[in-house]
Amino acid sequence: MKIYAETDIGNVRKINQDSFYILEENENCKLCILADGMGGYTGGEVASRLACMSAAEYIKENFDSEKQYSKEEILEIIKRAMEYANYVVYEKSKQEEELEQMGTTLEICLIYNNRAHIGHIGDSRIYRIRQGIMRKITVDHSYVQKLVKDGTITKEEAINHPKKNMLMKALGCEDKIEPDIMVKGFNPEDIILICSDGLTNMIAEQEIYNIVEENIENATQNLIKKAKELGGYDNITIIIIKN
Repeated sequence: MKIYAETDIGNVRKINQDSFYILEENENCKLCILADGMGGYTGGEVASRLACMSAAEYIKENFDSEKQYSKEEILEIIKRAMEYANYVVYEKSKQEEELEQMGTTLEICLIYNNRAHIGHIGDSRIYRIRQGIMRKITVDHSYVQKLVKDGTITKEEAINHPKKNMLMKALGCEDKIEPDIMVKGFNPEDIILICSDGLTNMIAEQEIYNIVEENIENATQNLIKKAKELGGYDNITIIIIKN
């Protein structure tokens, strides 16, 4: 199993508010975390970093890769890790005035025994590529996604909607959260791609797939280069896991 990861400030932002964390316990156990922060000049950076570190800390303390777990037990650990991260970020936001409005997305992917155990909140995304098909396996917690679900607008209209960055759910903004948790198969030759919206707002999904399939070893760099060529209006962070 190979993991490739990279983050870039993009062309416009003054600070990188994305964070990621990777832990490779052994061949059968990998932990990948990605967060895209928001709020004030430094708030987003603080929120994303705290979320990644506190979620990783919780999982390391409560998950032993040498033990056997049911998928339900692992999902419960991930859910609690996200709740702990939410507590840490929320409490920090109340301590300093300039951090008051901060929050973050959070993606957790724990690969264990050929399964991807996933926690998700916000509008960062996780995709799985299998047998030539790339599918989004998370649902954006955004206002625009709600409009699409309700049938108010089409998927095509959502791409350039003026409120596309408005989140319905994020981590650290309230004292309680309801993240999505799920488990997906991760077969030999499968690829998982985790990314912030600095990538998906710039590059269409088909083009993302083409770049990954063309050269997976250089895909993170090539995707970032392409996103910046197309504007690079936001920070860009990508994690690719190849089974």
